[in-house]
Amino acid sequence: MLKNIDPIRLEVIKNGFDAIADEIALILLRTAYSSIVRDSMDYSTAICNKEGLTLAQGLTTPLHLGSFYDAMKNLINKFSNDIYEGDIFIGNDPYVASGQHLPDIYIVKPIFIEGQLEGWATTLAHHSDVGGIIAGSNSLGATEIYQEGLRVPFLKLYSKGKINSALWEIIKTNVRVPDLVLGDLQAQIVACDIGSREYKDMFNKYGPEILNQYSKELQEYAELLARTEISEIPDGNYTFVDYIDGLGENPDPIKFNLSLSISGDEAIIDWSGSSSQVKGGINSPLPFTKAAAYTALRSVMSSDVPNCHGYTKPIKIIAPEGSITNPVLPAACGARGITGLRMIDCLFGALSKAVPNKVSADGWGGPSLPTFASYRDGNPFVFTETLMGTWGATANNDGQDGVPHMGGNQSNVPIEMIELDYPLRIEEYGLKKDTGGAGKFRGGLSVIRSYRALEDNIMLSIRSDKRKFPPHGLFGGQEGEPSMSILKTKNDESIVPTLTTHPLYLKKNDLFQHVMAGGGGYGDPLKRDPNLVLKDVVEDKISIKNALNDYGVVIIKNLNNVFSIDIEATSSLINKNLHYV
Repeated sequence: MLKNIDPIRLEVIKNGFDAIADEIALILLRTAYSSIVRDSMDYSTAICNKEGLTLAQGLTTPLHLGSFYDAMKNLINKFSNDIYEGDIFIGNDPYVASGQHLPDIYIVKPIFIEGQLEGWATTLAHHSDVGGIIAGSNSLGATEIYQEGLRVPFLKLYSKGKINSALWEIIKTNVRVPDLVLGDLQAQIVACDIGSREYKDMFNKYGPEILNQYSKELQEYAELLARTEISEIPDGNYTFVDYIDGLGENPDPIKFNLSLSISGDEAIIDWSGSSSQVKGGINSPLPFTKAAAYTALRSVMSSDVPNCHGYTKPIKIIAPEGSITNPVLPAACGARGITGLRMIDCLFGALSKAVPNKVSADGWGGPSLPTFASYRDGNPFVFTETLMGTWGATANNDGQDGVPHMGGNQSNVPIEMIELDYPLRIEEYGLKKDTGGAGKFRGGLSVIRSYRALEDNIMLSIRSDKRKFPPHGLFGGQEGEPSMSILKTKNDESIVPTLTTHPLYLKKNDLFQHVMAGGGGYGDPLKRDPNLVLKDVVEDKISIKNALNDYGVVIIKNLNNVFSIDIEATSSLINKNLHYV
């Protein structure tokens, strides 16, 4: 540690940075216009020092936040001596702005104190639409980024306090729902203004010399803790292979080949051998691939490691150019979220061999992304949500139901908000029994959501996964049930691909039913406490049939509809099966 550092003051300053990042997040949440930001909470915030190093991240989306540094480095290198008080920057493009995908737009404000650049207030929000061939701009069928929407390098949206009206008009003209997009951009601007004000207050309280000194120490402290945590993982090379189902009606599986090397206090994550970039919108730009690595390893660190740039320094990423994990122009990446989420799942698979008690079995694969769009009275509407699902089991607990993936700390849009704003009716929303993978600890249950179209000609596209390759279990735990999407019309039912490359069009009264995958189990199902099996039956999480078939537990129901365990039959059956195994 640096000399003359007071550890108590360091903690106070760290918490001060955290509070600013969280306040930016709250302001953005409360002022946003769109449901994707306001209700799904698909956005992120951070406060950075003058070099663009993250000092604190809002409690929002980890897969965004690990990408901030690359974007900030791009911005600072581009403008270097052309940054002034009153400037506000905007950008989104993966190839010229180190962005993630086009719907994720950065709004960044430099913070000047007594004429000197001392920091940055940063926000990133997923916007309802940025143009392109598909409403919502999550273009699974796009073969190149030029089809995905408006590409924005880092530009000045405000220059010394004066708005760039031409750029504002270009954005307004190129998006389907300008009221939502411009409203969310204004919310980001306001949030950055508040973050800038609070950061200045900290500088006024402590002075530039002390705050910059402690900011540097915070980075070193985070790196030290991260190295200590990594050094506690046994040295070795841990591998894992997983797949995304693939694109369209006749999908070719997309391979993720992971080699995780732990040596002392450093980790090397190597994606060599993974699939080449594809002609579809799921390629992961390198900043997003880095963020997936940081998210996975940060999640197994038990210390209170500060969420600043320093903790990423011991983590090295190898991702060959032209691959699904590091595409080159003109690869499309509008729906790249599924790829980052799969990389986190792969890292958990590899880490299960090194630190089995710190990871869960496989979950549902991250948020499904249904998009509905059409026109009402000549005006377009776009509804997109990030549907959260369920986790796999751990060494000590059943998988959680109805929770976000660790890569995206987001939320399902309330039914009432959907039905109030859009011509849709949610006819089913809940958990589906017998879908969690059996194990000593059971995987979480599938989440089901069904949408009824209340008007004709509503476009539907869906990003989902884990149908052909369902969530895996660990150490004898069974797979979770695969996902399924069904379109029910007046005269027919059809299965919808996991990743639709061509939009579907719903007629009035058509029903789209989406079931996400269930979580994988952990450990031998025959070692599950029979009382937990009984509890699951009583709570309608598993059936009597599955209690017998998966766990060897005989459940009986008396005339008063009271469930109980047939202890003698269960003991005999479990002992027989264990002996057979």
